[in-house]
Amino acid sequence: MAVSSSVDMNPLTGISIIHYSLFTLHYALFSIFFPTFARLFEEKTMIKYNRQEHVIQWLIGIGDLAVLNLVFFGIYCILAPLYTDAMEPKMRETILLMNFCYLFTLNFVPMKLHLSVVFIDKIVQRSFYFVTTFIFLFATCLIFLDLGNALATYLIVYYLALLLIFSLWRVLVRLLVKTYRRKGYNAKNIIIVGAGKNGMELYNVIRHDLSYGFNVLGFFDDNAVLQDIIPNYLGPVRMIEEYIKNHDVDEIYCTIPGANSEKISDLLNFAEKHLIRFFIIPEFYRDIKKSMNLEIMESVPLLTMRLEPLQSVYNRIVKRVFDVSFSLTVMIVIFPLMYIIAGSMIKLSSRGPVLFKQKRTGQYGNIFECYKFRTMRINDEADLAQAVKHDPRTTRTGSFLRRTNLDEFPQFINVLKGEMSVVGPRPHMLKHTEQYSRLIDKYMIRHLVKPGITGWAQITGYRGETRTLEQMEGRVKRDVWYLENWSFFLDLKIIIVTIINMFRGESNAY
Repeated sequence: MAVSSSVDMNPLTGISIIHYSLFTLHYALFSIFFPTFARLFEEKTMIKYNRQEHVIQWLIGIGDLAVLNLVFFGIYCILAPLYTDAMEPKMRETILLMNFCYLFTLNFVPMKLHLSVVFIDKIVQRSFYFVTTFIFLFATCLIFLDLGNALATYLIVYYLALLLIFSLWRVLVRLLVKTYRRKGYNAKNIIIVGAGKNGMELYNVIRHDLSYGFNVLGFFDDNAVLQDIIPNYLGPVRMIEEYIKNHDVDEIYCTIPGANSEKISDLLNFAEKHLIRFFIIPEFYRDIKKSMNLEIMESVPLLTMRLEPLQSVYNRIVKRVFDVSFSLTVMIVIFPLMYIIAGSMIKLSSRGPVLFKQKRTGQYGNIFECYKFRTMRINDEADLAQAVKHDPRTTRTGSFLRRTNLDEFPQFINVLKGEMSVVGPRPHMLKHTEQYSRLIDKYMIRHLVKPGITGWAQITGYRGETRTLEQMEGRVKRDVWYLENWSFFLDLKIIIVTIINMFRGESNAY
């Protein structure tokens, strides 16, 4: 008589936890160590490199794989009853492909958490790109295993969970790396050539934030008068070669004027021969707010002083699709009820129309009519004087609408018409454009993009009245920063902060 027995299986259906752990570790080593060793093999002439930085990359990579596998394992445990039959026959292949897909995804979205300068919003943005690319590759591989259709819902849940957890993991890693570097570890030894204004400004930036991971060994400058003024004066420029031969220097930052081109060229050649990275800080860097773009016309280098992400057709399409989708949602779901309530309050507070229209400056200086809920009594100075604190023209209802940003809601009509964007520099009155374009050099640059209902300047303390020229300069500076640093995730961040401020209220909104 045959006796049947049953064996309890773990959630991975037949694969022991030890097998699973070893399997994952194997591909972690392959995915992380192999590319690194390959890179070192290609750079076999390199003698000096920062070993700690490679270790940090390895640890981040292993951590990435741990997150990918743990989230996969966790989702599988939750949804196991639904997908056991679909995944059981090819679980080993599924895990294999998932770990291999991480390796391939790194080629499309490289790891940059170990770099000296990485902003948090960029980390979240790159995490989104990474997870999306990873899931796309993973799903494509599963389709070839005839698992794609059966696991469609599973992959959607896995994608959403991984998007959140992976982003939080990457942000946490960056914060840990910065903390580690603030304690003096994983620091690159650098020397600064030139102790003038540019050199001292670089030194102060590095000293102010040790998380950049730089250890300034000192300055070289031919001006001997600076010996008793600047910190860590090491000698004239001619002594650099001798100093480097006797000290461990990872990078050279040159800030001497371009007139010394022969001296700079000699330093560059020397640095390359000794495998030291060489950076030049141009004299005109104060005119560059973010970065330069270098193009070569035959043998002539061309520098673009300003990079504008929204010059890309793809980015403009993404922004416009979001503007239309977001605005339609607001106009259909929120605006009708708001118009009835706000319109009634406006009518009861003073005589006049519910909506206020004012000519303002739009993209490329084009003039358009900007819509708002009317917050003031009818007056002759509406197009001449901006609202001030305790403005007698403002009604009680108008004060509430301004304080909560609700007066701006009709501008979603302008967004749908293509005159504005949800996020961008705030459109100014024609009088202000004429006035400040004469007083502020870069004022008109803000009109290279569509004006917005809310913007970077508004969430960083520059909303409302501008009583001084310095306040307007601060607003313009932030508007220019926005157009140079635009990203879809930056827009989302601005919208979220704006919504929070709507409920919290703003003291400078009147």
